[in-house]
Amino acid sequence: MRKNIVITIARQYGSGGRTIGEMLAKKLNIHYYDKELMKLASDDSGINEALFVNTDEKVKNSIRFMNGKNVYGGELIPPESDDFTSSDNLFNFQAKIIRRLAEEESCVIIGRCADYVLKEYDNVLSVFVHAPHDFCMEQAAKKHSMSEKELERFLAKTDKGRADYYRYHTGRDWTDARNYDLCLNSSKLGFERCVDEIIAYMQVRFE
Repeated sequence: MRKNIVITIARQYGSGGRTIGEMLAKKLNIHYYDKELMKLASDDSGINEALFVNTDEKVKNSIRFMNGKNVYGGELIPPESDDFTSSDNLFNFQAKIIRRLAEEESCVIIGRCADYVLKEYDNVLSVFVHAPHDFCMEQAAKKHSMSEKELERFLAKTDKGRADYYRYHTGRDWTDARNYDLCLNSSKLGFERCVDEIIAYMQVRFE
């Protein structure tokens, strides 16, 4: 098997994609990256981490992201530019870190359009974890004390934000199976079996 393998995981809210990613990383004894990417990007760029965090939270509600498109191409905006701390450049720095990780170590990366950022890398396995609405509602209810209607709105808003963010930076449909190597229905397999299926795919793909 290859020396270093990166597994990217995109996921519907409530499907357990983050949990599956954590379990996978633990089982393979490799690093798991999610929000830590913002700290690494902050350290690399010199831009305050709070800007990454605030932008990450606000950006998915932005009209610009819903209607616009700025497909990632690998470029970075220089420090002397007024756009150095723009949301686009903050994404570019996170993408730079993702690419560096793919070259240096085996790891699991959650979200951040990592499948697209690493689409040219042959050591990457991209996964999309999904589940029926009722299952996602049930899982989300374990984490949030909301009424059913509030939870419905929260799930719809979160997934729409992820879809808009993905489309803005990739020009692609977030739920299109053609974007990924492996799509898993976590409600049918369970989290542990999803981990096993990803590992089995890795063994065949990278043997």
